[in-house]
Amino acid sequence: MEVKVEIIKRETIRPSSPTPPELKTFQLSLFDQISPAVYVPLLLFYTNHDEKLSPDELSRRLKLSMSKTLTRFYPFTGRLIDNMFIECTDQGAVFVEAKVRGCLSDILKEPDMALLGNLIPIDIFSKEARDGPLLRVQANFFDCGGLVVGICISHKQADAATLCTFVNAWTGEARGMDSIVSPDFCFSSMFPPMDFLSALPEVVMTKKANITKRLVVEPSRIAELKVRAASDNVPRPTAVEAVTALVWKAAATASRKNADPRSAPKKTGMVETEDDAGAELKLPELVCLLRKGLRKYQGEIREIIGGEVRVEKILQAGLDFVEHMAEEGVDNFNCSSWCKFPLYEADFGWGKPVWASLAGFQFMDMLMTNTADNTADGEGIVVWVALSEADMDLFQHDDELLQFASLNPSIKV
Repeated sequence: MEVKVEIIKRETIRPSSPTPPELKTFQLSLFDQISPAVYVPLLLFYTNHDEKLSPDELSRRLKLSMSKTLTRFYPFTGRLIDNMFIECTDQGAVFVEAKVRGCLSDILKEPDMALLGNLIPIDIFSKEARDGPLLRVQANFFDCGGLVVGICISHKQADAATLCTFVNAWTGEARGMDSIVSPDFCFSSMFPPMDFLSALPEVVMTKKANITKRLVVEPSRIAELKVRAASDNVPRPTAVEAVTALVWKAAATASRKNADPRSAPKKTGMVETEDDAGAELKLPELVCLLRKGLRKYQGEIREIIGGEVRVEKILQAGLDFVEHMAEEGVDNFNCSSWCKFPLYEADFGWGKPVWASLAGFQFMDMLMTNTADNTADGEGIVVWVALSEADMDLFQHDDELLQFASLNPSIKV
């Protein structure tokens, strides 16, 4: 399938009201300082926007409401300085208008990560996430009348939760809502930046030639999977735990089958936990490992938030994670979940999106599974998986995986 994207217009969007002088300098938090300089991407797909409005009118509504919203989210229009603070002098966010030769239904029929990357305004691994505009938006108008809003925000300033807060404030502004959420930028007062991190070496997020596939686990299958994944230690696994363990097991099994038989058996790891090398992989045991790793991580975060640990421990935890991911003899898989974020509430005034998804998703020398977007009914789970070509060939034919997950079904509109 070929979809041609033509950039029509590129503009700078500034807050509708100038940022006051006392807010011109916005300190990063310690966690912002050690976050990777990449963009967090999101795509929102609309098939039934207001047909009375032309693309120009739709674009004007998006830009006007975005400008008003940025008055409250003023750091998003600034520029990062020395990995210490954001200079908030209303330099602006980027708004791109694009015309897409093709039909939105073709994309929804068979979603393809490489194609979706054309609908966001910038490569998510671009150095601009550190050196340029922190927020970028691309409004994609299809020949058929469909609209896709692509959003990228620098991870140095925001995570997925912050992005969702911004989107819901923006859509509320577009609908003329009286009560609109305002952000609470207090994290840097709790965890102020450290001077020596101003010279933190740039972390290069290396792309790798991998294959990315989309899986969907429907609600009825999730219920069955949770029963199979249960054990005495974890009698009621969550949906995310069960689905993550299923994908982890299939990926680790594929990796082991493709491993050099002359090498020692590899361990498999996720969430700062790992199994025994060569041990048979079983769903209940993997769920236990996930739960153990998550509880350990949550405990560390509670200690950090409660002020019970020193900054040195926070930094050491980050170094330990990097070392763990680079450990030889271990297949480390990375996972993040966007489940329960209200992505499908993003209504600009022409209806809720029929689909919300990641884009531009290529990772380094590890698997990245994203239980990134619930299905539109809020019950199923969508998973994006990136693996080497050899591992993906085995992964997508894994019998147990296919008992519960469907490979890239069409989006239900």
